[in-house]
Amino acid sequence: MQVIKRLSFILAVAFFSGGASPVVAEGGRTCFQTAGGYDDKLDIASDVAIVYGVDERLPGRIKGWREAGYTIHLMTGIAWGSYEDYFDGRFDGKLHRDEIQELNDGQKKWHGGSTTVGYNVPTRSYTEYMKGKMKTAIDLAVEAIHLEEPEFWVQTGWSPAFKEAWQRFYGEPWEAPDSSVDAQWRASKLKYELYFECLNKVIGFIKEYSRGKGREVECYVPTHSMVNYWSWRLVSPESHLIDIPGLDGYIAQVWTGTARTPNRYLGEWKERTFETAFLEYGEMASMIAPTGKKMWFLADPVEDNPNRTWEDYRRNYECTVIASLFFPEAWGFEVMPWPSRIFQGQYRKADLTTKGAEGIPADYATEILSVINALNDMEQERVAFDSGTKGIGVLVSDTMMFQRGEPHPTPIEGFFGLTLPLLKRGIPVRPLHLENVLRPGCLDPYRLLLLSYEFMKPLKAEYHNALAAWVKKGNVLMYFGDGSDPFHAVREWWNTSPAKYATPAEHLFETLGLQKDAEPGRYAVGKGYFFHEKVNPGDFAMSKEGEEKLAASVKGAFGELSESHEEWKEQNYLHMVRGPYHIIAVLDESISNKPYVISGDFVDVLDPRLAVKTKAEFEPGTRGLFYDIDFARKSGAKARVLLSASRLRDERISGRSITFNSRGPSATTAATRILLPEEPKEVEFSKASPEPIHREWDAASRTLLLVYENVPGGVEITVRW
Repeated sequence: MQVIKRLSFILAVAFFSGGASPVVAEGGRTCFQTAGGYDDKLDIASDVAIVYGVDERLPGRIKGWREAGYTIHLMTGIAWGSYEDYFDGRFDGKLHRDEIQELNDGQKKWHGGSTTVGYNVPTRSYTEYMKGKMKTAIDLAVEAIHLEEPEFWVQTGWSPAFKEAWQRFYGEPWEAPDSSVDAQWRASKLKYELYFECLNKVIGFIKEYSRGKGREVECYVPTHSMVNYWSWRLVSPESHLIDIPGLDGYIAQVWTGTARTPNRYLGEWKERTFETAFLEYGEMASMIAPTGKKMWFLADPVEDNPNRTWEDYRRNYECTVIASLFFPEAWGFEVMPWPSRIFQGQYRKADLTTKGAEGIPADYATEILSVINALNDMEQERVAFDSGTKGIGVLVSDTMMFQRGEPHPTPIEGFFGLTLPLLKRGIPVRPLHLENVLRPGCLDPYRLLLLSYEFMKPLKAEYHNALAAWVKKGNVLMYFGDGSDPFHAVREWWNTSPAKYATPAEHLFETLGLQKDAEPGRYAVGKGYFFHEKVNPGDFAMSKEGEEKLAASVKGAFGELSESHEEWKEQNYLHMVRGPYHIIAVLDESISNKPYVISGDFVDVLDPRLAVKTKAEFEPGTRGLFYDIDFARKSGAKARVLLSASRLRDERISGRSITFNSRGPSATTAATRILLPEEPKEVEFSKASPEPIHREWDAASRTLLLVYENVPGGVEITVRW
């Protein structure tokens, strides 16, 4: 049994946050998106309300949320939306249904079950249409605009608009995307560039028009992770969007629906929600880290699929939100996408065979609100990370999305074969975008990188120059590949005259100073080393023997880092400290089935009554989020609100009392735990507020628990001792 008493960590900044710019979005730590007007049942008191969609009700919706004290942003889809007036000709007198993405059988690609909301090919006229939508929003004084989900399905590419775009982009006749790997690659590359160009023009218009009105409207792209788009077979500009001058950042759309997508490890396909979420958030964070752009991390207490149970939603929400907290450079959060479907939705109980549905269980609503309040407090200087060996990354590329279509879609095992054997050993491996390696400082946090071109390709030869320079400084690069991927033969820079390489790996080998047909082995390159293993990385996901082989290879290569001050370390848990918060995940399918135990004085954030615990034990496959009461004690404050299932503001201490404002949605219950110097004598709520449902003094921790009904707009509470 692994025990840490009082958690005596060395307070050093976690490896992955060292030197990285914060990726929080300015103007608000927390936000949510909503398609409706203000409703006191949804008054979760985040900083920003992102009002969704541009329609005739938009002015009223904005007005309601603004009057309730929220900063107002706008979000609308860039690839799809309620844009019937564009398709049916009301916009410019022309029908545009031929611009909807089309499958090879002539069927159009609709969003969800709709027959009116289609995924669009972003033509020039569509771009002009979207500019008009943005003008309407800017005139209503929104402070930021989010253009979400620039998505092109891999299996589409047959519409007249796409064929026309192909001819214009390549200067040659369209080819059916499923006719060859080269045609599939070129179709995906075109899809990638089309949405980049559309967003570049729309964002450029937003900046120009808003500046003309004496304002600066920020522009964000809410997007799934590249890992998810690759898995779900979509193409999106992803890291390429950073090249748009007016882009201010992203929302990382990671949630249960993406992270529960099954993957293969140890030869078994199953959901691994925590691990997949960790890789998705990590990929998004490393994509933006060297750019100075901003980001929110999303988690969803429910998900798009309405046929789950409340128990299922809760378990997977905890997996994703805990995974998001292992990236201390990120402290901006979209706390939920649609509060109405959470606080007003009806879903089944734990037993799916039970008929009927029910609203959110009261204790789950309280837990969500406690988590949200903690998310508002995640910008912390004190960061420590107890994990396996740090400094290891796996190179990824947007081109992973280019290889997922017919006639030979690349399997997904390669990526998971390089990542899961390490992550399951407690090694916080980061997916690192190849597209970013030319950016100053991008490679600095890493000591060892894994690379394979069997499930992706490099878009530029210059990436290899950056990797070679990094290796020569004393680092380690490992390449895994057997050359079997048919996409090696697509028409690209490595095989186009004067270049004559069978694979891009051959160019990498030469750039490192080796023969282009270098045999597998270990090579000294400057002060560093290069390892070449002629194996398909997908093999590492297929069996216990495969994952052990990958781990052993990486461990051996890491041993070449003679100047490293860190020994190779494997363990079955991750434990990060961010200020007073302890974030814990114990991994199953790991090197040990031992539980992980912490001891001290903690408040359990995930407990609806914010229980005080002096010891907590975590079995493999479980997670936790705790607040360290000692942290508050050592801060010197004699009284402090530690946690609450409500939004806390205006806390102040005067004499022998503490006063604060507590705000939350109606029909939900707040639990608030307060550190005090002694047992309280009186608790006073402002007028028109309910008295506490429950009041409990814990003498051992010197904390007071108050349980009361949340009050939209806020209630002032004073505790006297």
